[in-house]
Amino acid sequence: MAHSATPQEQLTYLKKGSVQIESEKELLDKLTRSVRTGKPLVVKVGFDPSAPDLHLGHTVLIRKMKHFQDLGHRVIFLIGDFTGLIGDPTGKSRTRPQLTREEVQANAETYKKQVFKILHPDKTEVRFNSEWLGKLDAEGFIRLASRYTVARMLERDDFSRRYKANEPIGIHEFLYPLAQAYDSVVLEADVELGGTDQTFNLLVGRRIMGSYGQEAQVILTMPLLEGTDGVEKMSKSLDNYIGINEEPKEIFGKTMSISDDLMWRYYELCTDLGLEEIADLKKKVVSGAAHPKKVKEDLARRIVTDFHGAEAAKEAAQEFEKVFSQRQNPEDIPLYPVPASRQLVEFLVVSGVSSSNTQARTLITSGAVKIDDVKITDTKYTFDKPGEYLIKAGKRNWRRATVEET
Repeated sequence: MAHSATPQEQLTYLKKGSVQIESEKELLDKLTRSVRTGKPLVVKVGFDPSAPDLHLGHTVLIRKMKHFQDLGHRVIFLIGDFTGLIGDPTGKSRTRPQLTREEVQANAETYKKQVFKILHPDKTEVRFNSEWLGKLDAEGFIRLASRYTVARMLERDDFSRRYKANEPIGIHEFLYPLAQAYDSVVLEADVELGGTDQTFNLLVGRRIMGSYGQEAQVILTMPLLEGTDGVEKMSKSLDNYIGINEEPKEIFGKTMSISDDLMWRYYELCTDLGLEEIADLKKKVVSGAAHPKKVKEDLARRIVTDFHGAEAAKEAAQEFEKVFSQRQNPEDIPLYPVPASRQLVEFLVVSGVSSSNTQARTLITSGAVKIDDVKITDTKYTFDKPGEYLIKAGKRNWRRATVEET
């Protein structure tokens, strides 16, 4: 999308994949004024560095930031190093643990390195909200708090549920949406982006800006991406995620594991392909002119290319074809020496296939583990004979174990 796009063309481009724009008319008015004056919009997106690694679910929002950049607008990637100390209670049924300043700083640095796999580094302004919130003394916070009511805070679903259930709500949790709103005041944001779970906080920003005599920001919310299971939202804790720092072959393989129906949502939210192009692909699949597997392979290539480059995507595609289509073993399978009498459960944990003995046992009992192409369901299986073993756990985890003579 060129910088010379009309306000209506920009609005159409920016609406792709969005859930809510509050309000669409206001955004069109801001875009019209931007085109007329030549002054780009200030687009703010806040990230609390509560976890060090990003997955595809996070990139839905980051990609929308890039769309604003494509149109020449000023994007501020705001790292909530101050609000991260409070802890966002969004979607939580209890008070969220507060991070230490050291944890926040370490995670923030990791975020900065990862977001530029999508965003234009020279077009992205990185800010930390401790710049102004750290200077807001007790009097400043009291004056800020006076601009909002407890009744309005309790309109928030998670606060309301906890209040009715007589579950504790920390006073500091009320400060979170207020602090996020104050970020918009300081940055004089024209637009703030967020996931649908952030809608309440974004609306607080609109109201608070008005109380400071500023023009209210437009809010644009993006959906929460379903994980590879197609049911729950993408999450590392649910093990249904695709991490952007994972190996190319892992990203490719996980993308290929999603359902044919879900791939269209990934096309819409995880690529820059236009809606018309996606609709055309759908028609080709329905008519039989294109095979869904080939269309999904193209999706996997696009995603790997974004984070690792075209050459890595090509190699990942070749590896996938070799392992899953031609039923050959992958190259470079990690080799682990195994003491005699070591149990398979322990090996799966030591070699990084499973994070715990419980998870390893679940893999085995579910029939997901093979040794030398023989399914193993005995959780007490032991490597008791010398030699080399080929272990396959699930669809993508391969290991070799070598047991020496005792």
